[in-house]
Amino acid sequence: MLPDVAHYDRSAAAQLLARVLADVDLQPDRWFPASPYRVEPELTPLTPAPGSHLTRAQLSYLESGMRPCPPELVTSATHRVMWHDTDGVLNVAHCGPGGFGPIVPIAARETVLVLRRALADAVVDELDAAEIAVMTATTTDRDPVEILSVGLETTARALVQHAYLADRTRYRTPGEFARGLRDSGLFAVVANTWFWGLQSSTFRRGMIPVAPADGTTRYTAETTRMLRAMKDAVIASPDPEDAGLLRQYGSLTEQPRCLANMPATVDGRRVTLLPGVVDTFVETFARLVDGVEITSDQEVAMSSPAGEVFEVPDMTCSHCTSTITKVLQSNGVTVSEIDLDTKRVVAAFPSADVRERCFDAIRDRGYTVITAVAS
Repeated sequence: MLPDVAHYDRSAAAQLLARVLADVDLQPDRWFPASPYRVEPELTPLTPAPGSHLTRAQLSYLESGMRPCPPELVTSATHRVMWHDTDGVLNVAHCGPGGFGPIVPIAARETVLVLRRALADAVVDELDAAEIAVMTATTTDRDPVEILSVGLETTARALVQHAYLADRTRYRTPGEFARGLRDSGLFAVVANTWFWGLQSSTFRRGMIPVAPADGTTRYTAETTRMLRAMKDAVIASPDPEDAGLLRQYGSLTEQPRCLANMPATVDGRRVTLLPGVVDTFVETFARLVDGVEITSDQEVAMSSPAGEVFEVPDMTCSHCTSTITKVLQSNGVTVSEIDLDTKRVVAAFPSADVRERCFDAIRDRGYTVITAVAS
């Protein structure tokens, strides 16, 4: 029974999520790209700052957004990867120093696309007005399909980031590594222990603030303590401009659990969504990655329709679009379009100086800005 007046209620939100998604039968096979799927990524080396294994941007974010994490707990990727996925959307991620190279972020992205298509095809249930009010009061992405889509993105990010550490584990293929992460329970640890903003921000910068224990994918005790300390620090002092964070975490006395990892009751049975989502993701990735072929680097060519158009490939959720919109509007820029699926932004800049100031501010928040070039 839902309350008459909707308020923040993670248990009720988890129950609604489970009701809509518990019995959804995803059929990813029909959405697989043709095999072999050939990709020509552009790889750009990351340049560490003098005397450090981290770049200047990573060091800056470590100081401003990752307290009290020490630099020695952070592993950096070695290369930035850019490529177009099967939807024609430009993507940016990172790879190395593990031995898998760019195939993990590329296959992880295709796994997200496959499962998002399968999800949109399978879900027919909808929330009523009272249920929508509960989700709106509790979550940033309030629709169950949107929430699960963000969860798929989060799972992909976790896989990509932890692949930086692959050489420190016993796994020697991407599929084995993904299954090892799943079997160790690491995806649930990320969902419950990491603050989602920390995961997004470190992903965009090619960082991971963890250390694996004894050749496995499990965290050291120091890693677990540090992640909790970082999450506590963010919850204790949230950015006052982040209304979503303040609404979700501002009044909590303990760290919140992931909605998909909270048990709920559906038709008299106990349901926890996360294990099934992770298993579906990992098995889809393990099958799909074998059909990916990485070819030589290419120049990333962009075409631009009329208007001031740019792309932000690492936008992954409504929080990202809100952040970018706020940056632009605070500088007097009119935003006419911002599309999360295509990563495309259309905005009217009053001058070239304002344009560059906005792009710098967006990059300072860890995002990549790709300017369009007329074809």
